[in-house]
Amino acid sequence: MSRPAPDFSPLLKNVIARHGLDVVSEATLATVLGHHQHTALFFLGDWERLAESNDVAAVLPELMKIAPGLKIAVVERGAERALQLRYRFNKFPALVFTRGEGYLGALLGMQDWGDYAREIPALLKGDVSEPPPFKFPEGCAPAPATGDTPFH
Repeated sequence: MSRPAPDFSPLLKNVIARHGLDVVSEATLATVLGHHQHTALFFLGDWERLAESNDVAAVLPELMKIAPGLKIAVVERGAERALQLRYRFNKFPALVFTRGEGYLGALLGMQDWGDYAREIPALLKGDVSEPPPFKFPEGCAPAPATGDTPFH
């Protein structure tokens, strides 16, 4: 559990420092999840390209008030892709909710406050499950399965 990395936005670095949020890597994830009943893993994504990333970062402290006892941990930028594959979400920024090491669900992008207030308690009361199958983002499609590629 390290502290702010240089590839986080200045806003997120400030939130991490002011609120004592853990920064997790693939190696430290299990330890952090094992110490908290409920955790929200924050995946920042490319904050210089995605305005929503800083929007979500700014509300992280308020999200802890929605669900007392909820631990928020920020995923290191270098671990985001591997953990994205583990939790199978298709959009950044993302909040992945867990009970211990068990998956509860994810909220993608910036949400309306009412959605956070409704969805977070519902996710935390839900059952642990496998993450859903990975879906390509809207407007994207996988390569044809025929084997016909321009690179023979």
